[in-house]
Amino acid sequence: MTKRKNLRFKNFLIFVVLFIIIFSIVNNCSQSSSSTMPKNNLKKKHHLEDGSFKNNYYNSINKPFSDLIKWRWNRVLPETFNFKLEKNDPKFLQNNRNIPTLTWIGHSTLLIQKNGLNILTDPHLTLRASPLSFLGPKRYTPPGLSLEDLPIIDVILISHSHYDHLDKLTIKKVYERQSENPPKIFVPLKLKEWFLNLGINHVTELDWNESSKLGEWHVHAVPVQHWSSRTPFDRNKTLWAGWVMETEGFRFFFAGDTGYSKDFKKLGERFGQFDLAAIPIGAYEPRWFMKAAHVNPEEAVMIHQDINARYSVGIHWGTFILTDEPVNEPPIRLLAALKKEGISKEKFFVMKHGETKTLDFLIKEKGP
Repeated sequence: MTKRKNLRFKNFLIFVVLFIIIFSIVNNCSQSSSSTMPKNNLKKKHHLEDGSFKNNYYNSINKPFSDLIKWRWNRVLPETFNFKLEKNDPKFLQNNRNIPTLTWIGHSTLLIQKNGLNILTDPHLTLRASPLSFLGPKRYTPPGLSLEDLPIIDVILISHSHYDHLDKLTIKKVYERQSENPPKIFVPLKLKEWFLNLGINHVTELDWNESSKLGEWHVHAVPVQHWSSRTPFDRNKTLWAGWVMETEGFRFFFAGDTGYSKDFKKLGERFGQFDLAAIPIGAYEPRWFMKAAHVNPEEAVMIHQDINARYSVGIHWGTFILTDEPVNEPPIRLLAALKKEGISKEKFFVMKHGETKTLDFLIKEKGP
């Protein structure tokens, strides 16, 4: 066991060193372009003078490097688990524009088909959540849909810049296969430039509490509690956000990645009720290190209650080993938390990788 821990820690140190070297070069090459980014609006309390951002209720999720070493030094990675892919029907999804569906592709990637729109959240369909193709968190459950099996995507929602939520290769391939009919991409403030540097222009950038109209839909960027970084030099330089998409008779909330905060009570007060919410339930241990940025299943249930969600689906689990809890634990703890609160497991459910649900249950009795 000790040898296993030491080997993994050495691999982690190699990853950190390579990461810093590579992005030192990238950072030096891109300084001129970053100077063109819009300045912060200091009238907004989450905007800081140095061009970075902070949370509403937790100023800075900025653990010292010594804390990271402390966690990694004593860490024993959980074992992977053999999650079998649910058989789905890509042909149906590719041709479907009428039946509302929800497909969990894995981690925070959902395909929502509603009112003729195909919506993809935080798309990640490749092997690693890392800037390096040979090192970094490796996917142990394949995507529930391949890139080739995806239908034409109309909308992509990006919650923040972390590698398990913003995957360059996936974004490029989706864009390339739809070059004549590209998806509309919604991103938090200051993240648009990343896409422009890839030659992707169909991007709408929003600050918290800003909105955009897309046909019959309204898209809102809303506050969540997290942080952002893709290099050692850009911590919190781009914003993170949850997303609300609403049209007549349907309101959807995508939390992305978040710790628990008062933001969710306020979200519930603002919108009244959500028909469907996608809430993270994994990547939460050890709590002393993860609590501010990642909810555990019990806190996920609190979000479900705070925002008055009719139904919620658990995301952000079962795909990458990012933290220390057993990989099959999040659904088990979620079920226990729901039972404690007297909430039916049908109201806050988990899906199998690749599973497609029709959303006919949403149009049944309207009630919490």
